Amino acid sequence: MNNQIDTKVINKLAEVLNKNNLSELEYEDEKCRISIKSNSGSALVQTVAPLQTIQPVNTAKANTATDSNDFSIDDYSNNAGSVKAPIVGVVYLSPDPTKPDYVNVGDKVKEGDIVCLIEAMKTFNPVKAHRSGIVTKILVESGDPVEYGESLLIIE
Repeated sequence: MNNQIDTKVINKLAEVLNKNNLSELEYEDEKCRISIKSNSGSALVQTVAPLQTIQPVNTAKANTATDSNDFSIDDYSNNAGSVKAPIVGVVYLSPDPTKPDYVNVGDKVKEGDIVCLIEAMKTFNPVKAHRSGIVTKILVESGDPVEYGESLLIIE
């Protein structure tokens, strides 16, 4: 089996994993899928394989309001109502596990309202609505690691 995977990608993923104190990180593109798990504070590449040998991954989230379960979060990246992660980190939909979520599907929001938090480097960064409207989809769950530019929710 001939794996020609750019080691720079693996090194960058390991850096993101360690920098954000994540226990696990997965990356997938049209050529490969990489799964990295933390091992005593340092990243360990657990799985590296050509994409053709990997079963399809269903990226649909359990709390997402959709008509179909066979969509990818990337389907919403060009949507004008997509609220995107401004930084890499872990997303939280509520300010505290005992508090209600900032927004739910069907809620009306105004431009500038906080819709979630992203924790990065032990700092909680508010993510605000970039426009007024109604939340039609929530694409992440509390505790999910997110990448810069990843769609978090849709405001129509």
